[in-house]
Amino acid sequence: MFRKMSNWVIIFIMLSIMTDCSTVPVTGRRQLNLIPASTINSMSFQQYDEFISSNNLSKNTAQVNMVKRVGVNIQHAVEQYFRNKGKPNELKGYRWEFNLVDDPTINAWCMPGGKVVIYTGIMPICQDETGLAVVMGHEIAHAIAQHGNERMSQQLMTSAGGIALSELLKGESETTQTALLTAYGVGTQVGVLLPFSRKHESEADHLGLIFMAMAGYDPNESVAFWQRMSAQSGGAAPPEFLSTHPSDKTRISNLRKLVPEAMKYYKPGSK
Repeated sequence: MFRKMSNWVIIFIMLSIMTDCSTVPVTGRRQLNLIPASTINSMSFQQYDEFISSNNLSKNTAQVNMVKRVGVNIQHAVEQYFRNKGKPNELKGYRWEFNLVDDPTINAWCMPGGKVVIYTGIMPICQDETGLAVVMGHEIAHAIAQHGNERMSQQLMTSAGGIALSELLKGESETTQTALLTAYGVGTQVGVLLPFSRKHESEADHLGLIFMAMAGYDPNESVAFWQRMSAQSGGAAPPEFLSTHPSDKTRISNLRKLVPEAMKYYKPGSK
């Protein structure tokens, strides 16, 4: 069965060898990024514009101003971080924007290229500017760590592997093909993609604490915020190994361990 290598297998191996690896700021983790940042950002800006045009922006002036203020403070902290590292051009192509959308959903996100959206539904859990900084620091960290690019690159590699496996199994019975392809699908989801999603979440927590601290927000408040989030969800979550996010208990425990490092960057009154 494995004596002949199809073109798909060769392509898959070439992709594996020619991977474009980069390093995540703060953590130093090596990651797979196959897609040019300019391409990712262009897609991001288009999707963001479509989202903003089809959703209602909040008219709560106080909350809108808070979102923009916290966003700009963290933006400046991120830019300062890269200047300190001698990489002033690291954020080239970013078009920062911070908006509050009138939606009761408890959610927030940052697209590649610095497009940030906060939903009004999460504001009561934030309670104040520091709580909001926890959220925005975390979401901006996803973009800074290029998690979107990494996820898309992983999926490209996984798809290529599935195609290669299908080609290799063409001479086998239908039953064997179905069993092995199903096992491959489950294995990549539970063994690769979901763990990387959880790693991304934990990594965004780590970077987010550093950025909010540099912006003048006390990283100790991150624990209280996630405790409020946990209370809001009422513990309704899937088992951690089948989830894209760490369990609330795991996340809070990790944050407590990370706070001392973040405090080294804390600049009270700098915001």
